[in-house]
Amino acid sequence: MSLGKTYLESAIKRLAGYKELSEKAFAQLEEGDFYYQPNRESNSIAVIIQHISGNMLSRWTNFLTEDGEKTWRQRDDEFDEHNFSKEKLMRIWDEGWECCLNSLRSLSENDLEKTVYIRGEAMPAIDAINRQLAHYPYHVGQILYIGRIIRDQEWKNLSVPKRR
Repeated sequence: MSLGKTYLESAIKRLAGYKELSEKAFAQLEEGDFYYQPNRESNSIAVIIQHISGNMLSRWTNFLTEDGEKTWRQRDDEFDEHNFSKEKLMRIWDEGWECCLNSLRSLSENDLEKTVYIRGEAMPAIDAINRQLAHYPYHVGQILYIGRIIRDQEWKNLSVPKRR
């Protein structure tokens, strides 16, 4: 297998793993938990979901042919509380991930060297992918940390537990 194909498969596998990890956290939360903020400057899980999805829709729609920061994106709105139901939040979440993963699955190894743009900045597609591979886990970590704070002793560990 070529290195480019291996890279794409690895990127898809890692991202799908972060999606699954977040969803295991979501399953432990009550509807109201999605709006908990550890402090005034922190984002709730609902806001993080809105932001990740908005980012994914913008970055991955027409990934190779349009700037990754779409004119139709309402980034500031992603950071407002909308009091969506858990069901609606999961639809928003799935829409972003579907766009992201389907776009990645459509790429060929030759596409990795093509030039793409994010906010007018030119970069190889592989770099744009790596940028998102760093961005999404950052927010997944926030989701898990907030979930752990909320559930406290009831939290079911999603990784290797600490020795006790």
